[in-house]
Amino acid sequence: MDHRIVDINRVIKNAIQVMEDSKYQIYEICENARTEYESLELELTQVLQETVSTIEKVDKLELDYRRARIRLTEVSRDFVKYKEDDIKSAYEKATQLQLDLMVYREKESYLKARRDDLQKRVKNVENSIERAETIGSQINVVLDYLSGDLNQVTRILESAKNRQLIGLKIILAQEEERKRIAREIHDGPAQSMANIVLRTEIAERMLIKQEFQMVQDELIDLKGQVRSGLEEIRKIMFNLRPMALDDLGLVPTLRKYVQDFEEKTRIRTVFEMVGKEMRMPSAMEAGIYRLVQEAFTNAMKHSSASYVSLEIIYQSQMVKISIQDNGIGFQSELVEARADHSSHFGLVGMRERVELLEGRLDILSELGKGTKVTFHIPITAEHRKE
Repeated sequence: MDHRIVDINRVIKNAIQVMEDSKYQIYEICENARTEYESLELELTQVLQETVSTIEKVDKLELDYRRARIRLTEVSRDFVKYKEDDIKSAYEKATQLQLDLMVYREKESYLKARRDDLQKRVKNVENSIERAETIGSQINVVLDYLSGDLNQVTRILESAKNRQLIGLKIILAQEEERKRIAREIHDGPAQSMANIVLRTEIAERMLIKQEFQMVQDELIDLKGQVRSGLEEIRKIMFNLRPMALDDLGLVPTLRKYVQDFEEKTRIRTVFEMVGKEMRMPSAMEAGIYRLVQEAFTNAMKHSSASYVSLEIIYQSQMVKISIQDNGIGFQSELVEARADHSSHFGLVGMRERVELLEGRLDILSELGKGTKVTFHIPITAEHRKE
């Protein structure tokens, strides 16, 4: 047995070394991608500014060229009032403006193509950075476990208390990833969409000068759509990681979630709390929040309910969360029997999350009489957060 442990330890040490080397390679890739991203962003900003300036120049040249042609027509008709030098001067001016207009139109086309290409490259680099950071995060999690003593890991797995701590660590890693994604969405797509709104306003002002009413109406509509998209992205950010969860706690965050759920789905909701709220570790509160979120989503998708209630009961060593709806219900015995082999109503995901928290999931449902899902989550002294 000792010989096997030595072999396993050697294999683990080799794996750790390989992953350590890979981690630094990923870090270098990520840093190079960030440098490229900053360079592309700077170039894109310059191209956008030059594009706007060129568009304005083209608009001015078109107006000047139209006036020059009118002037040329005018002097060509009146040989009494205007001399040959006047006609020649008007012709040369019109010709020069026409050439300038052609040059700037070509420049405008080139800049627009360059702008589109840079925007695609920026997006691709963003995706590369995100993938590299995700892989790096996953490697770090694996290294944390492999770096521990093998015998110590065995003792940890034999302890129910420490199994729960491992579950909390896994959930914490997931939530850290969600916070990172939320931050990137805020700094990336949200800012980009705000910039698009600004660009449409510039285009709108330019088009007003040319009196292209139909195009102006289209741009106004586009601006409204972009603003709606920006609002939707902010909602996605909240769903990824509610900022109120860290600042205010579980109960205020769930209260807001229930209110938003009612506004979005038009399903009447009720929120009740019994006992005194206790702050718990961030990972534990996040795990409970996800459980409630999944239960409400299931009620919306599968139950055809017109009413959903959420009740939280704080006890001395446990928090009990019940979600009940008045929907079509189902045969809970049949679902329980199949829960290990299917993802029916998302119960497998909820069951796994509850088990990570060392809790218990109870389902009570009957055809035509709705469904009640209850989570029992133990709260030990270590989990209390003053």
